[in-house]
Amino acid sequence: MDLSLTDEQQALWDLARDFIDREVVPNSRDWDRREQVDRGIVAKLGAVGFLGMTIPEEYGGSGGDNLSYCLVMEELGRGDSAIRGIVSVSLGLVGKSIHKWGTEEQRQRWLPRLCSGESLACFGLTEPDTGSDAGNLSTRAVREGDEYVITGSKMFITNGTWADVSLVFARTGGPGPKGVSAFLVPTDAPGFEHREIKGKLGLRGQSTGELVLDGVRVPASARLGDEGVGFKIAMSALDKGRMSVAAGCVGLAKGALEASVQYAKERTQFGKPIASYQLVQEMLADMAVGTDAARLLVWRVADLIERGLPFGTAASMAKLHASENAVAAANLAIQVFGGYGYLDEYPVSKYLRDARVMTLYEGTTQIQKLLIGRALTGVNAFA
Repeated sequence: MDLSLTDEQQALWDLARDFIDREVVPNSRDWDRREQVDRGIVAKLGAVGFLGMTIPEEYGGSGGDNLSYCLVMEELGRGDSAIRGIVSVSLGLVGKSIHKWGTEEQRQRWLPRLCSGESLACFGLTEPDTGSDAGNLSTRAVREGDEYVITGSKMFITNGTWADVSLVFARTGGPGPKGVSAFLVPTDAPGFEHREIKGKLGLRGQSTGELVLDGVRVPASARLGDEGVGFKIAMSALDKGRMSVAAGCVGLAKGALEASVQYAKERTQFGKPIASYQLVQEMLADMAVGTDAARLLVWRVADLIERGLPFGTAASMAKLHASENAVAAANLAIQVFGGYGYLDEYPVSKYLRDARVMTLYEGTTQIQKLLIGRALTGVNAFA
């Protein structure tokens, strides 16, 4: 694995950092307090090409490789994980799934709009009673002639109240994963409702919703892939999605570290900067090592994808370590800041609140350990 960046990748990384420092960082605290990101950021993300990364230009994308995508996700995570989530879901989980599994008609209809930011997408997998056990979801899609009638509900859906299209996973067959299919459902379809979820611990500015589908009718042409392959589509999306979450966690931890280093050099106690104290340096060193290790795990996933090699276990390792490290780094950052770290006047309390959910969504820490364990032993602990 070549750990060096090309000039183009480095330039993109610099562009992403500049964009975040200009468009996101100055607004992040206010968005968090209001529990509402400015919707105008979506068009800006589209204009700079971040919503079309890895999607070919013929579909309105900006192209690029997976490492470039991770570099951008890292900077978005540093600036505001709520913004990273908008891109990761609309592009990473849905846009990339349409490109991989969709018909030419589906690609032409949805990808240019998603890549430009004209439209957003959400990923309708999690349900009120079904989280980790995604293969046993209860939302149903019943075939009636040339249409499907979808009934059910989805929970904790990122972009849920903003999305123009939802990739909905519903049961078309018997119990278990093989009975699940996927559908591209316009959110303005009759019977489709969304309810915003407020009062979250972190990612407060991000649109998170509950989706309710009450007899929503879609044409058979809205099905993504064949009947019965929906679970495969979902897991394929989440494998790459875990790389994106992990990259965002690297950025979050990097932001916590950068803020801590700056504060430690400026804050004085007992007549000298706290950066001069050994135990403060220990905390900074732990944050730095954990963050660099997480970044290398993320880059390995990107490298495996580019070379067409299996990457699922590597993605689980990256997501596991990067998310747990983000929580640890943000917690240490608050310790460095002391009492001021407990106030939202400083960025580190938000880093901790945003980091906590990273160990939960797109596969909990415990699920990642079981996936890694299965790869190591050949024994399926899910059975």
